[in-house]
Amino acid sequence: MRIVAGRYGGRRLSAPPGRATRPTSDRVREALFQRLGPLDGQRVLDLFAGSGALGLEALSRGARHATLVDSAPAANKAIKANVEALALDAREVETRNQDARAFLRGARAAERQYDLVLLDPPYRLAAELGRELSPLIAAVLAPGGRVVSESDRRAPLDLGPDLPLTDERRYGDTLIRIHERTQ
Repeated sequence: MRIVAGRYGGRRLSAPPGRATRPTSDRVREALFQRLGPLDGQRVLDLFAGSGALGLEALSRGARHATLVDSAPAANKAIKANVEALALDAREVETRNQDARAFLRGARAAERQYDLVLLDPPYRLAAELGRELSPLIAAVLAPGGRVVSESDRRAPLDLGPDLPLTDERRYGDTLIRIHERTQ
């Protein structure tokens, strides 16, 4: 696994060992970020970050700051190794060893706002998490912000009416959905 493009393009990333984490393939990441276009100056939140590859790709492509959130110890170890390998500092990236829902509640209370939220939860939890996460994400999404969700095409992650769907693409069994906040 590697950073696909941008200032860190070609740099290798570590992934958590085992099958608990399913990194987004380079091909899907490349297609997704081409679809998103320039990220210059954006604040990015990567929930269920795994290796942090999505958030780190966003930084490589011009995002101003990324917050990488995961509650799995192996994922957090990989995230920290990847952040160190890219020599990123606290001005560019924040890592949080925390449950996504708890993080979102705290971010809402602190009135934090993100321009891009990357959401790649365990596929088996997609149906349950969509309803629960939708209002929490909407509360921290900046006006004009976007949410990108990744799920299995057979069990899509539905974020409901809080976050209108504007684009959907399939890459094999992977379904990428883009939601935008218009207000």
